[in-house]
Amino acid sequence: MSDDNINCDLLVIGSGAGGLAAAVTGASLGLDVIVIEKEAQLGGTTAWSGGWMWIPRNPLAKAAGIAENPEQPKLYLQHELADGYDAARVEIFLAQGPRMVDFFQRETHLAFVDGNQIPDFHGKSPGAVTGGRSVCAAPIDGRELGPRIRDLKPPLDEAAPFGMGIASGADLRHFLNVRSSPTSFLHVARRLTRHMLDLLRFGRGMHLVNGNALVARLLKSADALGVRIMPATPARSLLNDGARIVGANVGHDGATFDIQARRGVVLACGGFPHDTARKAALFAHAPTGNEHWSAAPASNTGDGIRLGEAAGGRLRDDVSDPGAWAPVSLVPHRDGSVGHFPHLIERAKPGLIMVRSDGARFANEADSYHDVMKALFAATPKGAPAEAWAICDARFLKRYGLGRVRPPPFPVSPWVRNGYLKRGASIEALARACDISAEELAATIEHYNRFAARGEDPAFGRGDTPYNRVQGDMAHLPNPCVAPIESGPFYAVKIVAGSLGTFAGLNTDEHARVLDAQSKPIDGLYAVGNDMASIMAGRYPSGGITLGPAMTFGYIAAHHAGGIPLENNRSAAA
Repeated sequence: MSDDNINCDLLVIGSGAGGLAAAVTGASLGLDVIVIEKEAQLGGTTAWSGGWMWIPRNPLAKAAGIAENPEQPKLYLQHELADGYDAARVEIFLAQGPRMVDFFQRETHLAFVDGNQIPDFHGKSPGAVTGGRSVCAAPIDGRELGPRIRDLKPPLDEAAPFGMGIASGADLRHFLNVRSSPTSFLHVARRLTRHMLDLLRFGRGMHLVNGNALVARLLKSADALGVRIMPATPARSLLNDGARIVGANVGHDGATFDIQARRGVVLACGGFPHDTARKAALFAHAPTGNEHWSAAPASNTGDGIRLGEAAGGRLRDDVSDPGAWAPVSLVPHRDGSVGHFPHLIERAKPGLIMVRSDGARFANEADSYHDVMKALFAATPKGAPAEAWAICDARFLKRYGLGRVRPPPFPVSPWVRNGYLKRGASIEALARACDISAEELAATIEHYNRFAARGEDPAFGRGDTPYNRVQGDMAHLPNPCVAPIESGPFYAVKIVAGSLGTFAGLNTDEHARVLDAQSKPIDGLYAVGNDMASIMAGRYPSGGITLGPAMTFGYIAAHHAGGIPLENNRSAAA
């Protein structure tokens, strides 16, 4: 690459959903766009994610006959966000989110599948619904990307068997039912056969789903529109002509050079989940910054936030929670490294509980990952590590797996040998293996089982909300989230404090412009995704509240940078 300066209209720093949404929108509007990414592969946290976007009143829901009053999602967020409700940013998101989906459907290679059966997290809150507010990228054949497929970050190894992404919904259900349903067995056999052939031919899976499909479709769109994409090109500093941000100094292959951006720069670097100093300052459970294990890519070290601060931006940390918390287990690898497995799926299945070292439960384990971790933080004595154990029996392990341990035909013994999975012939033996109070754990499980036989959980209410039940096993009656823990041997995996990303971020306005210490826009500088302070004010009301706003504010930022008005907000919500 030449060290001569490069010019464009819009420079995007980061290649996750927010950054690519800004790039594709800008290019579609006629801007000359460059995307730079510090990693050698593209996609950021999005490529590892489930790919769901929370977009109330989206076109797919409307097409299915789900007609929601515009005031209903607003009511839900007003209740959920309380004094953190930022009317300007929240309401432009609610208005423009459906337009964003419509735009990408019409103008790009991005196609969606609906989440019309996915409930909001807090089903008892005013304005909550049982579906119609979520969309996800449709699966795509990676061969459609041509040579670009080599630049796409593969799915998270911990969550993808043999590197094969498994889509939520019907695809996942087939994998869980492979031993009991001939139809599911055939589905899984076809998926595995194709994946193995892809590995032999291409070195990776080509049936792309979830966040991997979202990034792939955005990359295909970007390439079709002439967006210049530069992997392995970190930003070193922003360029300021004294009046506005006009580009960035970047590095590539040992050289540094400037990229001039006539219309502005979009920061989309994924927040700070691996910025040790920032975690120490903001995460109460991580006083040194090392007591937290995020499932986001290790390269998300707060670069965008530091660039924004150096340009005069302000970190907004007055949020309910600075991180998008998630239970994580530490997976030992053969090379001595450790993977971070996010426990997003199996916690709600019937026959699992979580306890602290005192043997007591502390939460409804079927609630959202964020809520479960908040409960763990609240139950952890000051100065003690935020740790717990996910506990199940042999029946559960055989049916659903536990963390990184997958159901048969995958083996269990290697995980016992490497210490990731603890096993005991009795509850007391399991307690000793985990250094849990044996007497208290036995009492906890005895109490849980007494009611679980009837599908009840009076202690914490597993299965009490639509979200709980959808995450459970709907074929298990009377409660999809409750079954006794009684079939030995018994198993446990240690849970530590983790996250899917961060909520604290740069203070921005409703156009995604970064604001200075006086809350005035810094001309030419935008932030989206997790570099932008979450519009949810550190709350987590539903799945997809990171990617939904990321895509929407990428769309908004590109319009503003290009000087192209958004369609009228009021009509957008009609």
